[in-house]
Amino acid sequence: MIIKRIKLHNWKNFQSCEVDLSERCFIIGANAAGKSNFIDALRFLRDISKQAGGLQSAVEDRDGITKIRCLAARTSTNVSITVDLGEPTEDNLTWSYHLDIQHTGGGIMRSQVKILKEQVFSYASNEFVCDRNAQKEDEDEDEETLKYTHLEQVNANRKFRDLQVFFQNIEYLNVIPQLVRESSSMVQSYSKEDYYGRNFLEKLAKMNERIRNSYFKKINEFLKIAVPQLEELRFIKDEMGVPHIEARFMHWRAKGSKQQEAQFSDGTLRLIGFLFALIDSNGVILLEEPEINLHSGIITQLPEFIAKIQRSKKGAGQILITTHSYDMLANQGISSKEVILLQNTSEGTTVNRVSDVDEIRPIVEAGLSIADAVIPFTKPKNIEKMSQLSLEF
Repeated sequence: MIIKRIKLHNWKNFQSCEVDLSERCFIIGANAAGKSNFIDALRFLRDISKQAGGLQSAVEDRDGITKIRCLAARTSTNVSITVDLGEPTEDNLTWSYHLDIQHTGGGIMRSQVKILKEQVFSYASNEFVCDRNAQKEDEDEDEETLKYTHLEQVNANRKFRDLQVFFQNIEYLNVIPQLVRESSSMVQSYSKEDYYGRNFLEKLAKMNERIRNSYFKKINEFLKIAVPQLEELRFIKDEMGVPHIEARFMHWRAKGSKQQEAQFSDGTLRLIGFLFALIDSNGVILLEEPEINLHSGIITQLPEFIAKIQRSKKGAGQILITTHSYDMLANQGISSKEVILLQNTSEGTTVNRVSDVDEIRPIVEAGLSIADAVIPFTKPKNIEKMSQLSLEF
């Protein structure tokens, strides 16, 4: 199952948008267009659904509803997210989930959010299995119950538990190399978001050994090509029981020398983290600019590598990638239906599939790559004037 469509209202950069998604999506746009905010809508649903999560916690983690609500919202004060789910090879939908929230409290009362609407529609049974509306009279609902979604309550989501599990399995990945290196000090991050950073090695330590070894075997095959100096990447624990990833670095000595994550380059650590996430996950994966710190030769191969993993894994999930990379988008295997273009306007960011943009579609159909067709539409206007600025002080 994948997310086939998403609709946002007053969510951060997006006053109003609706767009279809595919199994593999490349989300592009200028700086501050809202690429991270777009995928954060899916992380928000994950944070509501996960254990120790919930609606109020998910909002607080984002510094409150005022930081979530679009600046272009004007008199409309509610924020809503709607996602439609279905099988990737079928046109029919399976589920639709809609959440509409609004600020409540303030003054001496704690600032929170309340639910205006929460709806779950099952296409299998052709009915709403959850239909909550704050405007309707319902003796089972009051101001307190409307602070909690049925999605987060196991006693209330029995009829759509599959939907909760689906959202729980959404993974966000933005590998921060310095945090991976800090893992060796055993200084753990207990924040609710990890990014495969500070706790990455601890997660490896908790994995089933057989599964972990099979992952390392696959990653070693890729690293032999991408980083040929590194051989025999493996998981170890030192005398103190601290977990590490270790590899043999080949140089002028016949057997090379061993190195651990502290000596790995930023690009190598990010690459290893991304590879583990791609191989391990069967749900939705949100990748934040995977091209950072990587050589352009590797970047050009990432789209095909991702597609190969999706084809080879049984039940492989959906992958959404934010990117600025010309090298990645120049890959000829990328369809215009897989690329989501974000563009800034005075009334918020617009969101469109490239295949639906009249100014770009003919360029792609004429034979140019997605990169050549789209990148010019993402650069800031008049950016050429930057080099003409006076630097006298």
